[in-house]
Amino acid sequence: MRLKDKTALITGAGAGIGYACAELFCEEGARVVIAELDIETGAAAAARLCERGFDCRFVQTDVSSPDSVKAAVDAIMQAHGRIDVLYNNAGGSSLQDGRVTETPFEEFWKKLQIDLHGVWAGCHYAIPHMIANGGGAVINATSVLAIMGTEGRDAYTAAKGGIISLTRSMAVEYARHGIRVNAVAPGVTTTERVRKRLEQANPGASKTAQRSLLGTVEPREIGYAVLFLASDEARKITGQTLIVDSGLTIS
Repeated sequence: MRLKDKTALITGAGAGIGYACAELFCEEGARVVIAELDIETGAAAAARLCERGFDCRFVQTDVSSPDSVKAAVDAIMQAHGRIDVLYNNAGGSSLQDGRVTETPFEEFWKKLQIDLHGVWAGCHYAIPHMIANGGGAVINATSVLAIMGTEGRDAYTAAKGGIISLTRSMAVEYARHGIRVNAVAPGVTTTERVRKRLEQANPGASKTAQRSLLGTVEPREIGYAVLFLASDEARKITGQTLIVDSGLTIS
């Protein structure tokens, strides 16, 4: 029960890594709010956890919209009166991404708006409540691709690289308030979307997956890393990016 009596807001938690984290957080005693864009997915995810007796609720949230993120934070404050953990998980890449000389500007701004802006907005609205509560933990989702570099994903890596820098900056900014800010950088993680790409023999995805020395990563394995950073076990860790990549960055 490492998160007993703590309240957590997780964006993009309707499926994949976000849902795995929501499930783990609930199992460890947290009250969880799933902030998800897709109503059907988010509501179903929360319902599954509630059926198991956990305290979980769903709030429709578009992380590219400041007003929507604020509404999600307001909802968790109204329901529970505090935020102890914020996991900015929402984001992802798309097939429209590519080289900087070829990718449409619309795709670049879209990646910044969802990935980087989503983290910014979550922190902008949640951190003041954490300060009022005397501290908390923020975990931001980045990617190993922002650390090692890759071909054909320039917009995505730019956004995810910005998240790493923002994480370090906020760690310095809010340490005095008892707030720890860290990031998790997953490798090839077998979410439903990634599994489909691998099954379709996507050359880039398959090549990267083959470099995962211990095999591809399961969403729950990323969840354990996020759980650790959210817990008091990591109370002296801040400003760090925890890589969970099955050895991809050293292969």
